[in-house]
Amino acid sequence: MLSREEFVRLSLELNLFFLRIMKEHSFFLEAGFTPKNPDLAREADEFKNRFSELLKEAVSLSKGIISREVATSNEIVTPFTLEAEKVTEFFTGIPIDTGITIAEKALIADSCHAEAKKLEQKVAKLNQKAIAAGRDLIKFKTKLLDLVLSCKLFTFNYPLLIEHIRRETKLYVDLLQQLQNFKNIDSVKSIINQEAFWNRIMAEHSKFIRGLLDPTEDELIKTANNFANIFDELTKEAKAAVNKTIHSTIPSTANVTVKSLKATEQIRDFKAEGTKGILKCKIRSIIVPLLGDHVLREANHYLRLLKMVAK
Repeated sequence: MLSREEFVRLSLELNLFFLRIMKEHSFFLEAGFTPKNPDLAREADEFKNRFSELLKEAVSLSKGIISREVATSNEIVTPFTLEAEKVTEFFTGIPIDTGITIAEKALIADSCHAEAKKLEQKVAKLNQKAIAAGRDLIKFKTKLLDLVLSCKLFTFNYPLLIEHIRRETKLYVDLLQQLQNFKNIDSVKSIINQEAFWNRIMAEHSKFIRGLLDPTEDELIKTANNFANIFDELTKEAKAAVNKTIHSTIPSTANVTVKSLKATEQIRDFKAEGTKGILKCKIRSIIVPLLGDHVLREANHYLRLLKMVAK
């Protein structure tokens, strides 16, 4: 059972990470529609704005609350986020509220202590609003996926990407529900149970990168493909290890965690260099800079979780 302070801190840390992820999912969906589907584009834009407002609320509540580990993890924003947003807005013409990013950068520089328990009710309400928004977004993503798979809709987003981002939304909603019941989502057992999930996410990131690079980028394509194979195998190993440790914790999973940590550090570096290369126009691709930064933040988030188990 969490204390009030832990409930507030864990809730805000989760929301700072995932609300930005959700608003960017909505952005990527909007950017992928053709002129034939303006209604769907508007709906995606409404989701983007809805999650932006929730993220603003989370930022306003978070000053002095988040842990130093989260503040320094680069999972909330990275050194590339602000520029990636500006360039991506320029390329797409879709507005992005960069003021949120500026506020978050200031937040990260001010990781002091505050009386978290006074915020319990406000944070619980924020969680509930985020759960409702997440459930609505899951329905929207499911509708899109069904339309794409039945050949009733064309989008420039892969069907797997829509399925991928729906899976992330489901995890977010599930974690929020656990927090609302004062369950510790940062326990070793909870994190170990997420390893297969995040290894699969890393594998799919690699496949998306591989498919969005220009065919002339041979070396980068080979590297991305190699990461896809590594994380596909780690996903299988993590699932098998968890099945062996139903009533215990680290012993059967420790080896997988160490390998996952090493591989995630490597793909984090690959994503960081890729994002930098895209921003500097050094890489041929159809990857918008914000997508590069987005997958980099997810690797940073996963790294922090792995380090909590491995220490």
